Amino acid sequence: MTKLITIIAMFVASIVSAQTQFDQGMKKALQTWKNGNSKEVLVQFEKIASVEKTNWLPNYYIALINTTQAFGEQDKTKMLSLIESAQKAQDFCNDLAMDNPEVLVMQAMIHTASIVYDPMTNGQKLSGDVMYILNKAYKIAPENPRVVFQKASFEIGMAQYFGQDTKPMCAQIEKSIELFATFKPETAFHPSWGLDRAQEAVKACK
Repeated sequence: MTKLITIIAMFVASIVSAQTQFDQGMKKALQTWKNGNSKEVLVQFEKIASVEKTNWLPNYYIALINTTQAFGEQDKTKMLSLIESAQKAQDFCNDLAMDNPEVLVMQAMIHTASIVYDPMTNGQKLSGDVMYILNKAYKIAPENPRVVFQKASFEIGMAQYFGQDTKPMCAQIEKSIELFATFKPETAFHPSWGLDRAQEAVKACK
């Protein structure tokens, strides 16, 4: 009986230790990202991802950072490399949490970056996929501010391309800002970004 209790205690201790290491690693990485050190933070998240094989969060942030950089990259070769790195990380997220709305939004963002990279080739090929993914995310989590914002943001781009009214989408972006005020992430490490982007998008609407 004593041996069994000892084994259980050691097992619990190992779980607590692993959780503590994960928490510490994520806190450090997110702070590094907040400080603007994108190269260092990718190394940190990759290190966490190599250990946390069943947790989608480290690879999610790798995908997010690479995709965000891709949108701001003017060099097409570098942009493509960033998109490919994002998709590689995203593939792990898709395997672990295919129907998670945050993961769905991230995949839609990567596809959108691919459209920006090569509109003529990827616009027709991926636009339908992006809308399908975002509509799926919206059905799952209509109160998630990133879902609402990303869906409206993509629809604005489509509307502008076809010369359509963007007011309904702008209203949805305003709604996303309201949702950001009340949204509570599952943990301190789950996605909480996007408010600043939504606020900038609203300004562009006016």
